[in-house]
Amino acid sequence: MSEPLLRVSNLTAGYNGVQAIRNLSFEVGPGEVVALLGPNGAGKTTSLLAMVGLLPLIGGEVHALGERVDTRRPHQLARRGVMLVPDDRGIFFGLSVGEHFRLARRKADPVRQEQVLERFPALRRLTARKVGLLSGGEQQMLTIAKAILARPKVLMIDEMSLGLAPKIVQEMLPSIRDLAKEEGIGLVLVEQHIELALSVADRGLILNHGEVVLDGAASDLLARREQVEAAYFGVEDRVEVDAEVLPS
Repeated sequence: MSEPLLRVSNLTAGYNGVQAIRNLSFEVGPGEVVALLGPNGAGKTTSLLAMVGLLPLIGGEVHALGERVDTRRPHQLARRGVMLVPDDRGIFFGLSVGEHFRLARRKADPVRQEQVLERFPALRRLTARKVGLLSGGEQQMLTIAKAILARPKVLMIDEMSLGLAPKIVQEMLPSIRDLAKEEGIGLVLVEQHIELALSVADRGLILNHGEVVLDGAASDLLARREQVEAAYFGVEDRVEVDAEVLPS
């Protein structure tokens, strides 16, 4: 069995000493897709920021690509191939799509750029267009494309569906999942939309009030909608989903 690309062990983090996430533990292997789900304020974004070293840990550890994450040097983690796509998209409205591509890559890589454009063909005709003139879906495609250009080994995407029509998300998520499988990328999806995320994930964890309240294979979670909804809207005790134990 291959070593996990990302290992999160009893992660506790927050702001000004106030815990926003407590005792979060999971692993992501090559080509594996893990969905972190939960309502607003559940601790999803806090978890991502802590995992990439942008937020000091109150407790626990995070190991990425075999090394412990150092919150003093988060830029080094990105250089090694751990990429975070933030929920604000991190784009500049005054620059064109092509200019964003040039900023995203460290050196010219026409082969990689062509691979990215094949996965997001809508961007091919938009390379000269200012990002401020793009639709929300096109801006999100660009945000993901920028991360893929860097050939990530671990990719974390925060609220990809935010502000987008479900149809656009349904088109983008399978493409990103297929990329993770093909290139062995460990993919972490943070989402509010349960079914969309679980439809492409291998495993799902549902957070509520800073704690994991439901954890299991994505297929099992999809088959237990009532249990998932109860966890999403508030359950105190964590539930481990096991298809051999729980009744259908």
